[in-house]
Amino acid sequence: MEQRRARRRTAREWALDVLAFLFAVGWAGLVVLAYELDDAPLATPGWAAVADFYGWAAGCLLLWARRSRPVPVALATVLLSAVSGTAAGAMLVALYGAAVRRPPRTALLLGLLSVACGAANTLIWRDLTLPVWGNLLFGAVLTAVISFSVIGWGLLVGARRRLIGSLRERAVRAEREAELQAEQVRLAEREARLLAEQARRAERERITREMHDALGHRLSLLSVHAGALAYRTDASREEVAQAAGVIRESAHQALQDLREVIGMLRSAEEDDGAGAERPQPTLAGVEELVAESADAGMRVRLDRRLDGADAERAPGTLARSAYRIVQEALTNARKHAPGAEVAVVLEGGREEGLTVEVASGPADGDAPRLPAGSGQGLIGLAERAALVGGRLEHGPTPDGGFRVAAWLPWPS
Repeated sequence: MEQRRARRRTAREWALDVLAFLFAVGWAGLVVLAYELDDAPLATPGWAAVADFYGWAAGCLLLWARRSRPVPVALATVLLSAVSGTAAGAMLVALYGAAVRRPPRTALLLGLLSVACGAANTLIWRDLTLPVWGNLLFGAVLTAVISFSVIGWGLLVGARRRLIGSLRERAVRAEREAELQAEQVRLAEREARLLAEQARRAERERITREMHDALGHRLSLLSVHAGALAYRTDASREEVAQAAGVIRESAHQALQDLREVIGMLRSAEEDDGAGAERPQPTLAGVEELVAESADAGMRVRLDRRLDGADAERAPGTLARSAYRIVQEALTNARKHAPGAEVAVVLEGGREEGLTVEVASGPADGDAPRLPAGSGQGLIGLAERAALVGGRLEHGPTPDGGFRVAAWLPWPS
């Protein structure tokens, strides 16, 4: 990251680098001016001036790499300050950069090294008015004051930058977490909508089955009697009146079933418990169903092989499923096998489950037939049986009839 920033400096960074270079140049000018104004005699070797100039030039050039390699540049300029007092300006700039960008321990070690190099520089540019130890002490103290002031400033700036960076990172992380939480809320709301839609769809399918089973049975009775009236033109007035009474009663029951289904729809939509709950079919209702079909002219018999106590305590889901299976099977028998004998069998108990079987013989060729349905009734019965953990099978019999058989588990 530092290398990439060094290769692609911003305008602000270029301006700061130029100022740092000018500071190093200005520091060298101040050092030269101080030597010129100082009347104290100096003891310097002949190479000292050349070393001082080249040390200063090298230090100024090294400053251009201080962003990408702050510690090596600081170390090099500190070592140069041992032989070049004019390079101390570049050293201070490099120490500041190292303190800003590197841990405090590294900056402090560089500061201690600069103190040693500053003391060593006084041995090359030695003031003859002071003893050797006095030159060393003066150089060490002066360098320590200046170097550690710059290092302390750099540490404060670096700490501030790291704090600001940490706060920005926290803000970005908090924003991301907020976005993630918002996304989770949106996903949860979407999932809730999907679950609600699935629940509504399941409720619509349940109500559709109820409408098909209840209204289909009633309307098939209406159709049978209406068809019989049209077919038997020689019927007596008593027979016509009896058929009309059955038609009227079936129409009334169909209307009542329709009202109950509409009430279920309203109750499901309002979902406030205010709607009246529809009376649920029971196993005892199968006898009424068979009797009603017999009154309508069907040749139907019921073979009930159930324990009386178990039949009275049959769970609602079991009784409702058995009732609807018998109801749909009788409706199909009226449609597709008019005049045929129909046998309804209820067998089982708490231990072995409930077996429901409706078998019809071949149709009477002279009886009027009702229009064929879509086959959705048997599909709905299979789904109804599967929902309670049972199974249903149906198909033609060898004698030309049709058989519907279901096994339903008896919940404990």
